[in-house]
Amino acid sequence: MKLVHPVLATVAALLLFSFFTQAGPLVYQGDAGPGKGKHLVFIASDHEYRSEETLPALARILAKHHGFKCTVLFGVNDKGEIAPGNSNVPGMEALESADLMVVFTRFQNWPDDQMQHFVSYLERGGPIVGLRTATHGFQIPGKSKWAKYGNGYNGDDYKGGWGRQVLGEKWAGHYGGNHRQSTRLDIVPGKKAHPILRGVKDMWAQCGGYKAAPLEPSEILAMAQPLKGMTPDSPPNETMPPVAGAWTRSYQGKSGKEGRVFTSTYGASNDILSEGYRRMLINACFWAAGMENAIVADANVSFVGKFNPTWGKGGGRRKSGTKPEDLAGWDTPIVPLQK
Repeated sequence: MKLVHPVLATVAALLLFSFFTQAGPLVYQGDAGPGKGKHLVFIASDHEYRSEETLPALARILAKHHGFKCTVLFGVNDKGEIAPGNSNVPGMEALESADLMVVFTRFQNWPDDQMQHFVSYLERGGPIVGLRTATHGFQIPGKSKWAKYGNGYNGDDYKGGWGRQVLGEKWAGHYGGNHRQSTRLDIVPGKKAHPILRGVKDMWAQCGGYKAAPLEPSEILAMAQPLKGMTPDSPPNETMPPVAGAWTRSYQGKSGKEGRVFTSTYGASNDILSEGYRRMLINACFWAAGMENAIVADANVSFVGKFNPTWGKGGGRRKSGTKPEDLAGWDTPIVPLQK
């Protein structure tokens, strides 16, 4: 019986460890539908609103029901476990073939190689959907070569950072208390014919609001009215007039190409329990990718597999140690819950 050399055994162990801690990105591959041949990339890493639940749930809907290939990237720790808010999002090279980037991040400061993929996507004018904390998606030290993408950057060359310059707004403050005041989103009169609003009605978000005054030119599609409670029929808070809650705009990449942008200041995992709000987000992905002609009012936006949103009270807690691969396939729960 031959013994394995200790050095070879160590190398093999390290390779095996690397395989399990650096597994490839989560991919949902659609088979048929208007999205066949299109690649959507979702980037989830925020500290509070459960982007790691919202984005894979939306990705599954778009893949299973509509045929897209959807890659979902997460903030992870050194064990490869989902770690919301961590500034380490492996797999960013997926953006090289992306037809749409969906971003739900908060105060990130990525390594150079990851940030370069993101910036390259912007430079080519790729379309974008940005949700909730994406308006303040980066917090980058002033000495960094990526500083201008940080929230509230003050330089005249990129005033307000990526949030303001691309999505149309940076962090501007809360507008309604989380877990105390939910939000009704009302379609702006005269905008019902916009493709993103096709079939959309009765939008309600469990999140409290954000202040927002989108950078011009922007087209506001829905206004957000803070409510006095946590049910859709809660009365409006009359001391808080509605503010912009969803809008479109465009930005120009370094290439000169204009990229479509949809932004909403909502999107916590419990927000997408509202079919109306969820439909708007699905429609927005079609529109941003230049596929507005494929948007139909009765498109299937039902969840694929068990959806366990944990942002709201009473929703339980995500199972400790969950990895992206634990969400693979159509039937695994998003997300597995702690017992």
